[in-house]
Amino acid sequence: MDISLYDLLQVLIMDKVTMKVMSASCKMADITDQGVSLVEQLFKGREPMPNMDAIYYIQPIKENLIMLISDMSGREPLYKKAFIYFSSPIPKDFVSKLKADSSVVPRIGALREMNLEYFPIDNQAFVTDDERALEEMYGDNAENSHQFEVSLNTMATRIATTFASLKEHPTVRYRVKGTSGSAETTFRDLVPQKLASAICEHINTYKTTIPKFPPTQTCELLIVDRSVDLVAPVIHEWTYDAMCHDLVDLDGNKYVMEVPSKSGGDPETKEFLLEDHDSVWLEMRHLHIADASEKLSDKMDNLRSKNKAAQLQQKDSSELSTRDMQKLVQALPEYNQQMEKLSLHVELAGKINAKISEYGLRDLGQIEQDLVFGDAGYKELVEYLEENEDGNDENKLRLMMIYALADPENFTGEKATKLMEMANLPPEDMKIIENMRLLEGPKVVKEEKKGGFLHFERKTKKALRKDRQGEEETWALFRFFPVIEELIEKIEKHELPKDEYPCMNEPSSGLGAAGHAPKSNAQQSRRSRRTQAHGKFASDDGYSSDSVLKNAATDLKHMGQRIFVFIIGGATRSELRVIHKLTTKLRREVVLGSTSIDDPPQYITKVKMLSMAEPDG
Repeated sequence: MDISLYDLLQVLIMDKVTMKVMSASCKMADITDQGVSLVEQLFKGREPMPNMDAIYYIQPIKENLIMLISDMSGREPLYKKAFIYFSSPIPKDFVSKLKADSSVVPRIGALREMNLEYFPIDNQAFVTDDERALEEMYGDNAENSHQFEVSLNTMATRIATTFASLKEHPTVRYRVKGTSGSAETTFRDLVPQKLASAICEHINTYKTTIPKFPPTQTCELLIVDRSVDLVAPVIHEWTYDAMCHDLVDLDGNKYVMEVPSKSGGDPETKEFLLEDHDSVWLEMRHLHIADASEKLSDKMDNLRSKNKAAQLQQKDSSELSTRDMQKLVQALPEYNQQMEKLSLHVELAGKINAKISEYGLRDLGQIEQDLVFGDAGYKELVEYLEENEDGNDENKLRLMMIYALADPENFTGEKATKLMEMANLPPEDMKIIENMRLLEGPKVVKEEKKGGFLHFERKTKKALRKDRQGEEETWALFRFFPVIEELIEKIEKHELPKDEYPCMNEPSSGLGAAGHAPKSNAQQSRRSRRTQAHGKFASDDGYSSDSVLKNAATDLKHMGQRIFVFIIGGATRSELRVIHKLTTKLRREVVLGSTSIDDPPQYITKVKMLSMAEPDG
């Protein structure tokens, strides 16, 4: 029997969510390489293709099921057979509804739970894509909102599919606020616990529904919310990655740049994606902007001085032999590609450095970090505001938010109003700071020490951070670190306080105090993990970063159990940096999850919305 190529090709059908998951996970070429000739959206008009099989990768929700049955029922189905893969666990009544239509059943080639409903950011980070998580979980009316439960369940389902797809069984810990003193537990304080409980329910189900899902814990999951560190989302982070997203006009990870025309005409515009496939980006993203700028300049100089095509181009055309011309033609495409890649990052670094000068960010960064580390207070803040009356409004608001966290006693009443007036910030900006305090929760009242003697203490400025021992930074303004760095290291050392971070599903006796398995554990020994030597990249040729990608893909090391940290309410670029740093330092793969990745302007907008949510009954 003759089988045409047309018969071997397939249609891939997705809904809006799974389309986004697929886009975050792979390229179109990866899909077509698997025999898919056409990608379609479930709810857009589709032409009948009765000779082709259809692969459905969709969420298990009612409207999707109705559309699927409509596609495959009756005398003239849209496709020959349907291979159905649901992105998360199927509700109990789904199979019976499919079986109810006798014309559909024989046309189903497969029906499986794919358990893939999370969105990769890079090879060690993912999001659940809930941009409104802060508002839905912590807003004024969250407690009385139906959307709270919907958001919580969706978040739990998507996080759980991460563990299902990796076949990892987590020991689940969560942060508890107000563990001492007289502060009353609020509805917002219980969100991490509720999420931990919902995730554990899914994990328990996986034990019976997923073949070879580990029966005992194989990794660790810590759930916190944004209140664990309210400084990280607003302080200026000085890495190349963070500065690109904070100061440059990007559309997500997309940057548009003018490039020379291949035909020799006017320059053309071209889109570039700042992602893992870009070896220069991979090498530079977590470096201090000053370090990245220096390295990019050196790479450009090396490319121009050492590349054969560059050397031949510098010669007079009359001096070029036929052999030289052949060499030039052969080397030119690679040279142009490398030049384009480097030019992109040189342009970005140039724009960042221009913004740093324009906004006076070095002085601003200094006062920010001094406030956080207790080296500055009210007096120094007033002096800065007097000397920088014309500063950027958003930057001044971010500075006020940091000060309100660092010295809350001095950011009340008339003092707060005076500071806001000195910063030339409108009264509505004070509401953003008050909303931020909603996330922070009530203050814990500590009991006063009793004693018969007068006790005098040297008055010191408050510090939200203490300098980390044994870590000296080469570059100025690289002192700040997010709180999760310390939390992850405490997990590694078995020092996470149990009263502040209780366990939802105590590990079995085969695991250690912090869920660590012995080195001989079979689950660990058969698993290799990718790790990247971040900050220690060495380009093979002096100007190309392609060796970075090669090392990232092939450097397989046996590592300890994975550590997952999930932040409800959005993660930051500094937290992304830290998980890569600690993977190398601890020799354990650290994975960051969150509802979204937020740059400072996005975060401020979300905090503003906390007191604007309307009840939905």
